[in-house]
Amino acid sequence: MIRQSIFGFKLEKTEEELTAQGGLSLLAEYNHGMGLKKLVDLHLPVAGSNRGYSPSVFADTLVLMLQGGGRSLEDTRELNRESSLLGLLGRKDIPDPDTMGDWLRRMGDPATGGKGLAGLGVVRDEINRRILRRDGIEEYTLDADATFVAGEKRDAHWSYLKEKGYMPMLGFLFEPGICLHEEFREGNEAPAAGQTPFYEACKKRMPKGKRVGSYRADSASYQSDLINVLENDKVWWAITARQDASVKALIADIPEAAWHEPERGCGFEVAETVHAMNGTKSSFRLIVKREMRRQGELFEGIAGYFYHAVASNWPEEKKNSPEVLAWHNQRGQAENFNKELKSGFGMEHMPCGQTWANAVWFRIGVIAYNLFIGFKRLACPESWGRHTIATFRWRLIQMAGRIVRHAGRVVLKLAVSAEKLALMQNIRQRSLDLSLAT
Repeated sequence: MIRQSIFGFKLEKTEEELTAQGGLSLLAEYNHGMGLKKLVDLHLPVAGSNRGYSPSVFADTLVLMLQGGGRSLEDTRELNRESSLLGLLGRKDIPDPDTMGDWLRRMGDPATGGKGLAGLGVVRDEINRRILRRDGIEEYTLDADATFVAGEKRDAHWSYLKEKGYMPMLGFLFEPGICLHEEFREGNEAPAAGQTPFYEACKKRMPKGKRVGSYRADSASYQSDLINVLENDKVWWAITARQDASVKALIADIPEAAWHEPERGCGFEVAETVHAMNGTKSSFRLIVKREMRRQGELFEGIAGYFYHAVASNWPEEKKNSPEVLAWHNQRGQAENFNKELKSGFGMEHMPCGQTWANAVWFRIGVIAYNLFIGFKRLACPESWGRHTIATFRWRLIQMAGRIVRHAGRVVLKLAVSAEKLALMQNIRQRSLDLSLAT
């Protein structure tokens, strides 16, 4: 007998009600319990025809697809093949990719005021409020940063990185990892543009009884008007200082005796001075880190050192120089948030040729990301809080199952251990409790 495959099994088609994404039902229940469907239908414009899909069909489908691992509009076809699972979730029919693309364009169309995009902003804010009100935190750290999204789409512009794409501005709350606010910007818009209005927009979106207590950012936020606003709001801040002529002169004037290693043998030294920008109402600390260049003859610098300066209003009694630097360096976690949003939820590529349609897609991606953050913090065991969406897909979502209908009951039978089944039942109960309290 001639071998026709490496292993001796056959492939056959089945008409049984099966799913390869059994765990996706848990996320769908959580999304529904947090009010995603109701909020979308309440705040987004409906189709012109009564025969059209409701807004929640589009948004709910895209959120679930992104959470499940889809990365493009075409991936909705794969979700549509999960007809048995969709039936369990009350989704017997979903739009095709072309219809999805048309809906994105309608929702963001400037000719109609971008009502859909604005409505999704309200949905995002309300979902964030429902998540944050349960975490017991009153003051948060806001990490503001722009991120580049490459794209060769028709409306994409060249960025300072010499690539075509977009430059969304993102504001993450460090403690829960929630994306509080996002602005989808053209690729040729400088990251330093609109920093103060963006902070104000983030502050406006904090739920009642909660506030931004501290702020971190890179040199794009090193602006006097923003610093003044932060001071007026009594916000502790640390921002990478732009090394202009005045800052370089201050660094050069620091006495050699002022430099010290925070820890012996750490490989760098720290010193600080006081600085005031043209336009700032008060002076602030300028904390400088210097590190010897290993090949100093190849670089231009002051006395062969590499310098990094951080401006801050943290008082010395609360944070000394090394502590301010360490706290500022924690903003690197925002890069991980960016990575999770872009790589984990498919936001590194935009599906449409129009910027406004891509802004709608990106906002839906942010909503999908925030719902996942809430899911793992509120519905899952505490130990799962550190896992990325990729780990959740591997451990919880990608589960083979069979849907059984008998005597008016519907059962999703999953190929899992008793321990994993108990975990999933506990998650369902928590999602139910959350929905009742929403």
